[in-house]
Amino acid sequence: MSQFDLFPSDVSRRAFLGKAGLGSLGLASLLNPSLLSADRPQIDKWPGILAKPHHKPRVKRVIHLCMAGGASHLETLDYKPKLREMDGKPMPKSITEGQPIAQLQGKRNNLTCLGPQHDFQKFGQSGQHICNLFPHIGSVADDIAVIRSLTTDAINHDPAHTLMNTGTTISGRPSMGSWMLYGLGAETENLPGYCVLISRGGGQDQPVAARQWHAGFLPSRFQGVQLRGKGDPVLYVKRPDGVDADRQRDVVDAVQQLNQLQNAAVQDPEITTRISQYEMAFRMQMSVPELVDISKEPKGVLDLYGAQPGDGSFASNCLLARRLAERGVRFIQLYHRGWDHHGNIKGAMQNTAKIVDQGVAALIKDLKGSGLWEDTLILWGAEFGRTPMAQGSGRDHHIKGFSCWFAGGGIKGGMSYGNTDDFGYNAVENVVHVNDLHATILHLMGVDHEKLTYRFQGRDFRLTDVHGKVLKPILA
Repeated sequence: MSQFDLFPSDVSRRAFLGKAGLGSLGLASLLNPSLLSADRPQIDKWPGILAKPHHKPRVKRVIHLCMAGGASHLETLDYKPKLREMDGKPMPKSITEGQPIAQLQGKRNNLTCLGPQHDFQKFGQSGQHICNLFPHIGSVADDIAVIRSLTTDAINHDPAHTLMNTGTTISGRPSMGSWMLYGLGAETENLPGYCVLISRGGGQDQPVAARQWHAGFLPSRFQGVQLRGKGDPVLYVKRPDGVDADRQRDVVDAVQQLNQLQNAAVQDPEITTRISQYEMAFRMQMSVPELVDISKEPKGVLDLYGAQPGDGSFASNCLLARRLAERGVRFIQLYHRGWDHHGNIKGAMQNTAKIVDQGVAALIKDLKGSGLWEDTLILWGAEFGRTPMAQGSGRDHHIKGFSCWFAGGGIKGGMSYGNTDDFGYNAVENVVHVNDLHATILHLMGVDHEKLTYRFQGRDFRLTDVHGKVLKPILA
């Protein structure tokens, strides 16, 4: 028996390394030669916690188009002729009595109706009522399922974004995309499985915190990665001047070997994450520049989106979303910051709608042409809506009834679900909560939202918390 056979177990090795530190690299290499192997490390590809989906999935990926700031349902998807008739007249107290009304809270005795600031028209064979500011989205009206009875719990931006992303207003919970990766794994080795893109313009610009795509209490390998449409696509991933690929490969390999030694000593899952993410970052130095270079797209595709290479626009981000989807990215979020229209909602809506309308419709048409449509799910919507009462020339935040839409695989296009009252204030028919959106998304991904859980601090957590129902009427 060799003297090294006396140390066969992880316990002995951990105890030894914990006492001896990095000075024992030589002996460690004898105990476990793979720790210092010259072979380049492979990405520890996460297969997903689920051995198989709970049921047959309808889609493989999700694209979430976030209209950050609170796009007004009354100038997008919820046609309210009665509100137009009441323009400039007092809001009935029976509707607003005892209701949370953000910054209009102190003006309860002087609430005035503000009619829709733009006309609506019927689009498609389905006759969907959509504001005429969105003719491109109108052109795909038969592909979308509009929900007009959505509700949320948070009346301010950050907690409302937190609820939309994590299923609760309590900060520190995992985001939707993180739950997807944890449950189902990633399909790509050269790009993150969860990517975020942000654009801005057209109206008041509310910030979006990076923790909206954080992994919360899940291992950090599941958090989203923000890609930028201008400059370096990912901060600090660019190779330094004067350092070639071979030299950087040597540095990465050396760091990885040290991380592997440390992990053998303490078995910390975050070290495993660090190992895989170093390797991912190295691969992204090649994959990301190619991904974001849309200049090689055919002119017809660029014209379809209204995109210009390197402009960082929402249209270009929509095109990047298609490129991410075809490369196997599981969860893609596009935020457009420009919908917080507390004043001049008529002009601001016109400006912001023009920025996003063409790109959204182009994404749908492009997904169809590229064969990705049937296994991609799209969600378009904001963190809340806007009040039917005037805030000067604008509208305040509103949580009691607003709109969103789904499209893509498993969705029954050309239909609407739910309604608000005649003023667009309260959801009154087939009321939908944000948790119901999450339950529906997971269902289409083949996951029972009640069964995908993670035990943390003595409790089993899930994306839908203790709520959520699948919106079966909108499913094909």
